[in-house]
Amino acid sequence: MKKLSKYEKETIINWNEAEDTASIYTFNADLKRRLAEFSRKYPQLCRLERSTTEGSVTYAMDKSRLSIRLVPPYSEERLAAAREYAKQHGFQVLRTDKKMTESRCGSRPWGLVEMM
Repeated sequence: MKKLSKYEKETIINWNEAEDTASIYTFNADLKRRLAEFSRKYPQLCRLERSTTEGSVTYAMDKSRLSIRLVPPYSEERLAAAREYAKQHGFQVLRTDKKMTESRCGSRPWGLVEMM
């Protein structure tokens, strides 16, 4: 079995208007854990359809339980307020340069996927 690169370890969500379920194919460890927990709690809404030896899983989930949340980048004012709060409450600010701010807050072209 060939080891897959990170680039090859995809997450794909298939969602069409005709069906009531969405298909979620992923290698992402956190998402696999969350889907497994959700399917154990709510087997009528989410079920494991396939698992591969390479490490991917495919789940079918009721579309009403899946949402996509778009997260806009933080404004400079909000970042400054968060930094000040962290300083006042004993948190250590590790990096505040612009590149780090953009990579953490606004460079994603998509939002976060949430299970409701």
